Amino acid sequence: MLDVRRLILLRDLAVHGTVTAVAELQGVTPSAVSQQLRLLEEETETRLLERTGRSVYLTAAGHQLVSDTENVLAALEHARSRLRTGTGEPTGPVHLACFPSALAPIAAPFGEVLESTHRNLRLHITEAEPETAVRLLLQRRVDIALLYRYANLATPSHPGVEVRVLRTDPLVAVLRNDRPAARPGRSAIDLRELADAPWITAPAQTACGDAILQACRAAGFTPQVRHTCTDFSAMIALAATGGHTALIPHMAAVRLPSVLTARPVTDRTLTRTIETAVRHGTAHEPAIAAGLSALRMCADASKPDSSGPSPV
Repeated sequence: MLDVRRLILLRDLAVHGTVTAVAELQGVTPSAVSQQLRLLEEETETRLLERTGRSVYLTAAGHQLVSDTENVLAALEHARSRLRTGTGEPTGPVHLACFPSALAPIAAPFGEVLESTHRNLRLHITEAEPETAVRLLLQRRVDIALLYRYANLATPSHPGVEVRVLRTDPLVAVLRNDRPAARPGRSAIDLRELADAPWITAPAQTACGDAILQACRAAGFTPQVRHTCTDFSAMIALAATGGHTALIPHMAAVRLPSVLTARPVTDRTLTRTIETAVRHGTAHEPAIAAGLSALRMCADASKPDSSGPSPV
């Protein structure tokens, strides 16, 4: 009988590429990962890895075993789901990983909806960006993860994870009211109107920063970045005091200082898709199914109305 934990290590190696990355994912040392992979080769009596210097590559047999491992893991999750489905009313903890800008508009009301509807469930929230959230999900430290991806960026899929779209969240331009592009009666703004303005953006090598830079370059200019930060609330404060332009998700721009206005942009690729993620085979477990249903309710309630965001 093959050790499932060793099969998971092999699967993670196929996904992440290095023993060090697998060790970080699993919270163990690289030497422990290497030892377990050698034991797996002994168990299978098959050469699964090609070692070249410090690099390790899967052989054809290794890739085949990884493919079969996904089926094994899905079957185990399905078996656990069937056991839990027959227990009636969902009980116990529900662990959610949530990215920062969804904590207030989605995760906070989610807790109230979930626990008022299912009194035997208790929500535990961990703040995590998507990459970390997926890692926590695969480590079985959370049950559901909230993720996002930007429409104009290529985002790789996550093996072992089942993803469903929750809602879209378009980016909006946040401007001081005295800017020409913010005058009343204006509809969507062409990014080229903001080419000469000083900008506040997320740093390079972040999803938000890269999405905005790509959109601006597609419009024919490179933004004049004055400030960089990852906190949308800080971007709003900087825009209010310094008069700089910021592009942020609508969900983060619902409440603005009175000196600011949020306007939609004409570039429809400047949007992020918010998704739920669970491990394959777990979506029908009572607690997780209840969590996914409550998340859909909260996400629908957080969607912008046809009038768009307005200052408060």
